[in-house]
Amino acid sequence: MSAQPDYATAPPPAPAPTAAAELLARVRSSCHSEQWAQAFERDWAQALEDSRHSYSLTPLHDVVRSWEARLAVTPAVDAFLASGMDDSDGIALEDILGARS
Repeated sequence: MSAQPDYATAPPPAPAPTAAAELLARVRSSCHSEQWAQAFERDWAQALEDSRHSYSLTPLHDVVRSWEARLAVTPAVDAFLASGMDDSDGIALEDILGARS
């Protein structure tokens, strides 16, 4: 008999050890690099501090996953904004991804 319930989902796989460096390089090469590089470094520094206190890599993995998601949707968002469509009824990214600590 398993200690895990049948309905429990497996946690997502851990990002590669080089994922953060690769993400930072992608952020710096994007058209939003001026603002996003600072934001990524701030998020990463906070996650490092959280990891030191919790002895867990989860905060670091969460930063990598959230920034991967942001970079994945960037082309679609840029295309939408360039199209001139009304975006006044948009939803804040924090409402979708959760608030940053």
